[in-house]
Amino acid sequence: MQPLQLPIVFICLLALGQACQDSTSTTTTKDWWENAQFYQIYPRSFMDSDGDGIGDLNGITNKLEYLKELGVTAAWLSPIFKSPMVDFGYDISDFFDIQPEYGTLEDFRNLIKKANELELKIILDFVPNHSSDENEWFKKSVKREKGYQDYYVWHDGKVNASTGVREPPSNWLQAFRGSAWEWVEERQQYYLHQFAVQQADLNYRNPDVVAQMKRVLRYWLNEGVAGFRCDAVPVLFEVEPDENGQYPDEGLSGLTDDVDNRNYLKNELIENRPETIDMSYQWRTVMDDYQRIHGGETRVLLIETYAPPAYTMQFYGNRSVEGAHLPFNFNLITVPASSGVSAGSIKTAVDNWLLNMPSGRTANWVIGNHDQRRAASRYGVANTDAMNMLVMILPGASVTYQGEELGMTDGWISWEDTQDPAACNANENTYEEFTRDPSRTPFQWTSDTNAGFSTAAKTWLPLASDYETVNVAVESAASKSHLTIYKSLIELRKGSKTLQNGSTKYAVLNEEAFVVKRYLSGYPTIVYVANLGNASLTVDLQEFDTTLASSLTLEISSLDSQKTEGASIEVSSIALSAGEALVLTSI
Repeated sequence: MQPLQLPIVFICLLALGQACQDSTSTTTTKDWWENAQFYQIYPRSFMDSDGDGIGDLNGITNKLEYLKELGVTAAWLSPIFKSPMVDFGYDISDFFDIQPEYGTLEDFRNLIKKANELELKIILDFVPNHSSDENEWFKKSVKREKGYQDYYVWHDGKVNASTGVREPPSNWLQAFRGSAWEWVEERQQYYLHQFAVQQADLNYRNPDVVAQMKRVLRYWLNEGVAGFRCDAVPVLFEVEPDENGQYPDEGLSGLTDDVDNRNYLKNELIENRPETIDMSYQWRTVMDDYQRIHGGETRVLLIETYAPPAYTMQFYGNRSVEGAHLPFNFNLITVPASSGVSAGSIKTAVDNWLLNMPSGRTANWVIGNHDQRRAASRYGVANTDAMNMLVMILPGASVTYQGEELGMTDGWISWEDTQDPAACNANENTYEEFTRDPSRTPFQWTSDTNAGFSTAAKTWLPLASDYETVNVAVESAASKSHLTIYKSLIELRKGSKTLQNGSTKYAVLNEEAFVVKRYLSGYPTIVYVANLGNASLTVDLQEFDTTLASSLTLEISSLDSQKTEGASIEVSSIALSAGEALVLTSI
């Protein structure tokens, strides 16, 4: 927890396990990203414009009006760069060109042009840790060409004293099972790959690499992007070799007996190194320098990090240097995943961010992405609206993964149809433990063939089985649906000074109800309450806050709620069915 720094923000713990975050400013002008609704697009699965079964840039361009109708601020695109597609774009062979399956650089420019016309911002995925082994940089490094000899992390390995056989430099494991080291006969050395064999780790201790990756950022800034989401940042640096030039082995974690699973080791030597924090500060300088030179709005830096709070919060920067605008907050994913979905786990997730976040910084809330099972499948379909409401009501920016606004659920993918390398490196009996394919199934636009995603005979992944009833067309036509609720939430958020600038108080009531109060002097108070349990319950909101009016107006309710929106609700006795969630406002 950060020291108190009044009058900007203070954090306090109250009775009943309540917590609050108060802001003294009622007239704060926020930058565009501070209350933004970011929307993640997985391009391969969003919209196919040419009938090959694979989503593409023109498909995204054709559907930008949908994002405008939703009310989102910015679309973040998962990688669109030239790639052999071993890890579907996260293995980049050319950081300065577009993957042909997705289109051309001209198609990208048309997308930017259309987005600008609609006042939508485009954020690109920046993949700094590694490149494809088909990248020209890697090919030159293999040949030890001048300027590229140390572009990647190379090592001779070590000779086993007993067998005389050459072995990898250390016991480090990759994310997709097995050794993180691969031998290259031509160079007679191993290279490090924290992900697939084809994803060679760049050497950030080489200044030429650092400068090259900054060129990548500036190149796409010149093409008109509004910023970057930086992928897999915590693995950017690994421990340096010892005085003998050897890398140390990782200790055992005790979490699994599977010797090929990355979690078999502690991974303290190859993740969350202090040098990584400084590199993020350097990238922020690139963003700020670009704005200073070229003008325009803030170019944002978003950081992917699954790390302990003490490490994650450093990405924000400190008193002398600015860091990421938003280190992504995955607490609403990770905490319920380990302890189960409950009001208590949600409170812990919120506490872990708000009580650790440095003063003056902006929070953000994420419930899903392309690496996780879909939100509705993890939290339960009944809690779809409750979770979408939560990320819109809490302070700061929200992030939506495509389909969460519809309540899309995981699709089932057979072993034969499996594409994800994390699963393909397993086997037919265990692949479902590792696969990320179920959350990457094509977006569901209509009830027609292939859910309106593609005219192809076969899509790159099969569709989820519920596409005929869970899709944009059906939900748009309904008087009430997950989609209409989502739109109402964004509309409320954009029009509410309370949600934009107000203070926050939250607590667990009756063990399974989570309640959030947002308040700002001179503006309506907004209260969110959700039953995240499996049985009905009744709550008294005045136990949570005695200053609440005796009745509040029901602004938005979850799909299956029987309460009438616009009705007056007595706060002393609110009956909530399982999964029911309400957004209430004062007069």
